[in-house]
Amino acid sequence: MKKFLALLLTLAMALSLAACGGSKGDTPAQTPSDAGAPEEDVDYSAMSIDELKAVLSTVTDGKLTVATSPDFAPYEFYAIDEDGNAQLSGFDMALAQYVADFLGLTLEVVPMDFDGVLSEVTAGNVDLGMAGLSPDPTRMDAMSFSDIYYMGGQSLVVIQDNKDKWSSLAELNDPALSIGAQLGSIQYDLAVANTPDADIVQLAKVTDVVSELLGGKLDAGFIETVVAESYAKNYPELYVAFDVPYEVEGSAIGVVKDNPALLAGVNMAIAAAVEDGSMDAYVAEANELAAGNIHEGLLEG
Repeated sequence: MKKFLALLLTLAMALSLAACGGSKGDTPAQTPSDAGAPEEDVDYSAMSIDELKAVLSTVTDGKLTVATSPDFAPYEFYAIDEDGNAQLSGFDMALAQYVADFLGLTLEVVPMDFDGVLSEVTAGNVDLGMAGLSPDPTRMDAMSFSDIYYMGGQSLVVIQDNKDKWSSLAELNDPALSIGAQLGSIQYDLAVANTPDADIVQLAKVTDVVSELLGGKLDAGFIETVVAESYAKNYPELYVAFDVPYEVEGSAIGVVKDNPALLAGVNMAIAAAVEDGSMDAYVAEANELAAGNIHEGLLEG
């Protein structure tokens, strides 16, 4: 009997130990290196275009949604054909189509005022903002910026009758003068930096700045150089008076935040457009169109 009881006790202990040990099918305990280990950053720029397309995401599947402000010739504007039809044009729009094609997406352009472009990209309602944007550090928290695709400068514009009135930019820092700049733009920041004592007037569109200059309501206006030169071709009464120093030169595409794959794809497209000569062709064509019959600003209706 004692031997029988001993055997039962031995079997019970063995079963108990087996239960505590678990089976091979149980999930193994996490090691400290497994628990909460951060994923390695993905270098999207090192991917091939086909690999990038496979992981690319946009606001609307299959589409590249771009916000623009069509009052900034030759960047973006409406060219009017012989039949009076308005076609959204400009080298930003040509580049937008190139980027969409490069990424295998359908382009959808949403025209709006300039400050709307900034807010829509910031809110993540669109994929890109293309409106002659300068990659200013103050905008970095709101959006990502592509590589520079066009080098430009900044200018102060007056009317021809006043071209000899001031010999330097500093002379326009006068409380008696009204200086115009587009709302929310780098040009407004330049107005504040260079003519802080003047009456600085913010206007929704560059066309408004030009109109107020021509109408005598403004003494001068800060406008990007290539845009100012485009207006001067169409309105000989305008005069590009002074270059305005600005540490951030060139234009970039605003890309919605936290989409590194899209940013990498846009940069690949820009590099390709520059390399194959498309960008130079777009700029030349846009300048030619901008010298013709155009409409700048949002279309009514």
